[in-house]
Amino acid sequence: MRILSEIADRATALVDRAAERWLSGTGGSAALRQRELVILRRLALLSSAALVAAPVGLSLITSPAVALPAGVAAVCAAFLFSAVGSIALSRQSVATSVVATQSAEDFFMEASAGLILFLDPQGGVMSAGGRDRRDYLAWMRPLEGKGFVEQIHVSDRIVFLQALDRLRQGEEQATVDLRLERPPLSRDNRQFSYLRTDLTARRDVDGALLSVVAQLRDVSVEQQLRLEAHNHAVEAQSANDAKSRFLAAVSHELRTPLNAILGFSDILLGEYFGKLGNDRQREYVGLVRDSGAHLLSVVNTMLDMSKIEAGRYELLLEGFDIGAAIRSCEAMLGLQARAKGVSLTSRIQRGLEDVVADQRAIQQILINLVGNAVKFTEAGGAISIDASMRDGILELCVSDTGIGIPTDKLEMLGQPFVQIQNEYTRRFEGTGLGLSLVKGLVALHGGDFAIASTPGAGTIITISIAADGSGIPAAGASGNDPVEFPPRLKTAPAYAGFLEEGLFDGREQAKIA
Repeated sequence: MRILSEIADRATALVDRAAERWLSGTGGSAALRQRELVILRRLALLSSAALVAAPVGLSLITSPAVALPAGVAAVCAAFLFSAVGSIALSRQSVATSVVATQSAEDFFMEASAGLILFLDPQGGVMSAGGRDRRDYLAWMRPLEGKGFVEQIHVSDRIVFLQALDRLRQGEEQATVDLRLERPPLSRDNRQFSYLRTDLTARRDVDGALLSVVAQLRDVSVEQQLRLEAHNHAVEAQSANDAKSRFLAAVSHELRTPLNAILGFSDILLGEYFGKLGNDRQREYVGLVRDSGAHLLSVVNTMLDMSKIEAGRYELLLEGFDIGAAIRSCEAMLGLQARAKGVSLTSRIQRGLEDVVADQRAIQQILINLVGNAVKFTEAGGAISIDASMRDGILELCVSDTGIGIPTDKLEMLGQPFVQIQNEYTRRFEGTGLGLSLVKGLVALHGGDFAIASTPGAGTIITISIAADGSGIPAAGASGNDPVEFPPRLKTAPAYAGFLEEGLFDGREQAKIA
């Protein structure tokens, strides 16, 4: 038994050395050779055990002189057959996986949309594929080597080379939009094709860039749509500017005769050059004067709106008493409110300090808001003007118990020449410019505009601006960045949420006032 064990150990060592020599001479990768060597070592280990077991087993049925050589021969034969079979199966599985991998890469090359290019780290084309390869290559010049880079528009080559440089520095992917020159006599007469190029890095085990997979897709249609949209936007802006210039020009031309009409109407009403014949003449002259004043007010509003829209409205900042401005507005519209049977009151926070703003603009905001409230509030209703200061923010609130506005119509408010039309409000006159001007002036002050309304209950409009004028953009910035007109409603402040939830009712507030 000791002799058989020594023979088995020596045989295992001999097989190991022979296997290494044989595998090194068969070629293949180091990983494949290591795998086959592991298989042979396992077979040699099993065979060494069999070299002891087989002769012992055969000695039970025959003489030891016959059992020893017969057992060793049988084990050696089994080892050889097992080694050859195992290595053959191993190499077959590896070959199958390689073929499968190559088939997957070929499928990717053939089935991917657009044009697929394999590039070297410097951008040279090594191979091309892709589902639409024929369509691209039909108008492209040869791509091999630097042929692809030479077809890229000169100004886009830098972008492409920068993307390759980023991949060499460690990025895994990059996307660039390139223009490729087309032949002068191409079918669609396009000078360039706009291609969106997705670049993906392929690296070795050490992370070095081996190649780049580039997938090119034609986005010329998207680019054309983008260009058309840009042109439409430019045309719309040009038309809007032309409209603003037209309004400004017409308004200026109307103001001169209107001033003459108002002036001569005042002279006639004052009877400076003789008495009017009867009361009907005085009534007609008064109607002419009132109509002229209304038209002049509309013209002035359109002028202000045009200036705001063009970003040319200049604010004259000064410190003034906001309480005095509210009382002036109350006195100006009080007679109109009393004539309609509407109560107009104001509540001003005690000790309210002066504010820094454009006094004329603030006065215009108050007049427009209170004027609208008077217009849409029936006899017996109430209107309140409130002013308060909180954390350096001036809050002006105009509430009424008028007809109210449906929730789905609130977004339409503030658009020029837009009124909320229904069977009830259609009978009220107006141009729809009042709230547009208010929102524009508030935006110029960097403030917020919030509105809450319930049909049949009333409306509350709250204006919030910085009391020290800090919300107004710098003069240098405003020249290049006109205020959006009409300004969009910003996110309503906290108190506006309370209004919408019904915790603050305009009708009750006006009645208390």
